Amino acid sequence: IKETKKAVSNTQEAVKEMNNMQDDIKELQKETPLTNDELKEWLPDEVNGMKRIAYKAGQGSFMQIAMIEATYANEDKSKKFKIEVMDGAGEIGATATAGMRILFSQDFEEEDEYKTRRTVNKDGMKAIEEYRKNNNRSSIQFFKDNRFYMNATGTNMDIDETWDAIGELDMEDLGD
Repeated sequence: IKETKKAVSNTQEAVKEMNNMQDDIKELQKETPLTNDELKEWLPDEVNGMKRIAYKAGQGSFMQIAMIEATYANEDKSKKFKIEVMDGAGEIGATATAGMRILFSQDFEEEDEYKTRRTVNKDGMKAIEEYRKNNNRSSIQFFKDNRFYMNATGTNMDIDETWDAIGELDMEDLGD
């Protein structure tokens, strides 16, 4: 009964999110996606003492989706932080990020011998945290302002270290 109650609750949340999303999608479709230059300008040169060692911009441009990803590493490259950003603005971007938003409306927690995966609320944002125990790798997915889908991955970083690196990104400047 407990499982069924949780499934019904998650379904109700998904339906509620779909209704909220329809208005957001209409608004986002009218927005202009950020350019590659604007996304590049937003990327910091350094995050938590790790220098940017690579970036890719425009890999979604064939689908008319503004995207960027950047990788940061410490001196000996034993620790890496990667951030991927997808702009949900524009006709295609709004539709592309819609399915992901439904996932964020769910509440779940799972754990096995290899990984933990759960939804959390952090600083007013709903996020999905995943931690792989065997190789100390974490990933955190979230939305900023219901527009920007973010996926942060930390190699040799636990969840807290990955959140710290996310905190170093200037989220308020993204899209402003």
